[in-house]
Amino acid sequence: MSSASRKKVAEPGRICSNVVSERSGTIYRNRMPIPSDPKIYHITHVDNLPNIIDGKIWSDAERVRRNLNCTLIGMSEIKRRRLEELEVDCHPGTRVGEYVPFYFCPRSVMLYILHMGNSPGLTYTGGQKPIVHLRADLAAVIQWANTKKKRWAFSTGNAGAYFAEFYDRASKLDKVDWDSVAANDWRNPDVKEGKQAEFLVEHSFPWHLFEMIGVKDQDIARRVKTLLSTAKHRPHVDIKPGWYY
Repeated sequence: MSSASRKKVAEPGRICSNVVSERSGTIYRNRMPIPSDPKIYHITHVDNLPNIIDGKIWSDAERVRRNLNCTLIGMSEIKRRRLEELEVDCHPGTRVGEYVPFYFCPRSVMLYILHMGNSPGLTYTGGQKPIVHLRADLAAVIQWANTKKKRWAFSTGNAGAYFAEFYDRASKLDKVDWDSVAANDWRNPDVKEGKQAEFLVEHSFPWHLFEMIGVKDQDIARRVKTLLSTAKHRPHVDIKPGWYY
């Protein structure tokens, strides 16, 4: 294709520049490189923190097996699919629901679903305000997991989708569409899918690896700080309205 048959396309919230073929409509992206200091984010309801602080987050499979009582914010059918059907094929025989999930960004597509509260299969109706972001450093997590011989993986899109692709090597992190991960405007279906890339840690994830907790407002910050007041490990609590809708 000659350069004359391409033109620049502006997309709100995009970090990379795009070119598009006038004939086919195909978008060609100059992808953002892997961030120098990537983070991962687990979202949960603030009411769940007392059972996590100075302990661990359990996978959905372990939550069910242990009959744990917690405030669920996911969609029931997708949770079932992750538990029963979807294999993390880079670790044959394991299911997505056997892993603790993280996103590579705050302000995720899932948070928007919780904010809107009108998706089929969503029983949670509490909105986004009580949802907190537990942030960890990706490199530190991979180093810890490798030292502990704990299996981990990441997907290039929604790990709850039948077509998800999985990898278990840090050298493959360039497979993640990092500019979609960072996008605020994800109306384009390809951007939406890329933004939902996940990092997965098998079985459980320890509290001490969380370095920061992002919250929506001062009210939730006060609640979290109160819960942390007697904790051995106290991640910094930061009010991050930009992480919310």
